[in-house]
Amino acid sequence: MALTQKVQEEMKTALREGRKEDLSAYRMLLADLQREAKESGAELTEEQEVAILRRERKKRLESAESFREAGREELTLKEEHALAIIEGFLPQQMDEAALRALIDEAVAETGASSPKDMGKVMSFVMARGGAQVDGKMASRLAQERLST
Repeated sequence: MALTQKVQEEMKTALREGRKEDLSAYRMLLADLQREAKESGAELTEEQEVAILRRERKKRLESAESFREAGREELTLKEEHALAIIEGFLPQQMDEAALRALIDEAVAETGASSPKDMGKVMSFVMARGGAQVDGKMASRLAQERLST
């Protein structure tokens, strides 16, 4: 079942059960997915849906941080709640140890030896790890690995 359909089903369940905060988050997420599908003029692939969810996850993280800095705790909690819902639809992320092993494999296969080879390593890691790779963590770990 496509992620869009899963979101719709969860939204219906939240509506029946009267979970207003969940319903709001599901509606926002569904609207983002449907808008992207409409703009592309075709049904979204699973990779495209995951990319949209990751983008929305990043927005929620940034919003929650901004609200926290501004002392707006109620809005911080709302963003964190939406974030938790989005993360429920994303594939399980690789842990740091597995990501380090993948980066080591990338370095060995690409012959990378310095930070200027970062692009080769990241291309390899993202191709092999796919949706399970947190790009920000991979970039940080690859930078550490190539700097030593």
